[in-house]
Amino acid sequence: MSGSPSATGGNEQRRSWWARSGLAVRIAVSATLVGVGLALVFAVLFLAITGLRHRSLEARHSQQVIATANQLQTLVIDLETGVRGFAITRKPRYLAPWRDAHNRFPAATQRLVQLTGDNAMQHERAIEIKRAIERYFGDSVLVVDFLRRNPTFAPTVATAQPNQQQVERLRSRFATFLATERKLGEQRDNRASRTARRALMVGGIALGMALLLILLGAVYVNRAVARPVRLAADAAASIAGGDFSGRLETNGPGEVGRLERTFNTMAASLERTLADLEERNRTLVESEQTKGELVSNVSHELRTPLASVLGFSSLMLDRDLQPEEMRRYLEVIRTEARRLAELLNDLLDIQRIEQGTIELRLEEVDLNALLAAQVTLYSAQSANHELQLDPADDPLVVYADRDRLAQVIGNLLSNAIKYSPEGGVVELSASLVGDEAWIWVHDEGLGIPVEHQQRIFTKFFRGDVGRERGISGTGLGLVLSRQIVEAHGGEIGFESAEGEGSTFWLQLPAAAASPGLMATRDDPEARHGV
Repeated sequence: MSGSPSATGGNEQRRSWWARSGLAVRIAVSATLVGVGLALVFAVLFLAITGLRHRSLEARHSQQVIATANQLQTLVIDLETGVRGFAITRKPRYLAPWRDAHNRFPAATQRLVQLTGDNAMQHERAIEIKRAIERYFGDSVLVVDFLRRNPTFAPTVATAQPNQQQVERLRSRFATFLATERKLGEQRDNRASRTARRALMVGGIALGMALLLILLGAVYVNRAVARPVRLAADAAASIAGGDFSGRLETNGPGEVGRLERTFNTMAASLERTLADLEERNRTLVESEQTKGELVSNVSHELRTPLASVLGFSSLMLDRDLQPEEMRRYLEVIRTEARRLAELLNDLLDIQRIEQGTIELRLEEVDLNALLAAQVTLYSAQSANHELQLDPADDPLVVYADRDRLAQVIGNLLSNAIKYSPEGGVVELSASLVGDEAWIWVHDEGLGIPVEHQQRIFTKFFRGDVGRERGISGTGLGLVLSRQIVEAHGGEIGFESAEGEGSTFWLQLPAAAASPGLMATRDDPEARHGV
């Protein structure tokens, strides 16, 4: 069964507090827990040592009781010996042990009574022994006084049976008392031994727990501080070596977590900066390569028409030509001059596109008529190619800049012819698909290699096939075409396979689907900057 919502919320609050706590707080809490744990361990150890000391004192107490009882028994013997010696010899010096015992036995009996206070039975026996000794001592005093007054009765007193019986009873009491106390001493010794073993076991466990707590504290500090810092140092070394992909885990406590997040942010920033620098370097390299290609292409494109213009103009100036021949030369000069003008116009259009100032003159354009005019125009360019037109079934009208669309269609037809050096059929078709006007230009030429397809719409890119086969061009036509089509709100693309030809397509909003452009219907001379 799941816990109550309040308990779950409390757990979440505790986890969030721990997650938000700083390194200093975590170390302080960990140190406090370790300290409390060590205090508990040492408290248990102290209790074990106290118990051992108590048991040891109990065992020692039994030894003291036995020693005191033996001392009293010795004093009784001294009493008996003194009286008996005095009775036999009638010499006062034999009373010295008796007098010494007389002086010492009160303290000894009192001490025995006190020592047995922890055991009721032994305490009662000690009191009985004390009373018996006091009686025996009292009797011995009377005997000594009697012998001093009546020395002739000394042998009779020395061998008197009651006196012997009284001593034997005292000895029996002592024997019982000592036997019981020895048994108590053995029990206390056994308890002390068991307590010592438990104390040693508890001490070992406590020492192990203390070492475990210290080890856990060290492991936590290593995990919370040392390991993240070590990982950060390794990641920093990787960055210093040029590898910016390394990242740190961000689950460290407090300051360590901030350090990890800051490090990751720094590494990501450096990685982005490096990527930007690499991209800029690549762009610069490509730009330099493009500039080189531009210079090469433009030089090639300019050289041929300029050579023709210079050559034929020199012929016209140096020779006296017939009118028909002169007219033919002038046609060549005009054709080559037109090529130069087209090249310059392309370069200017590229500049306008980059500056965002290309202009469109929008009007109603019938694509069927426009495509037919372009087919007629480009059919005369090559005797080896057959241009076929498949117009839309219905009138296909768009709002567009007629000249710019003609430029796009012309670029596509020109490329289809140029990149079909062996000749063949070039198909131009159009159709209305939904509210979009679609145009397709298909050739059976060289096709586009897969590795070049991503760069087809890049400025000045012509690929290796064009250069190897000597196909003229600047690499600007498709770039201009794409910009023009997109300026009309359309798209352009292609499908191609190397050696199997290419199909370029473009789609434009049909007139009915161009409400934004219909506002220019009454003003076909309106200009729209791109």
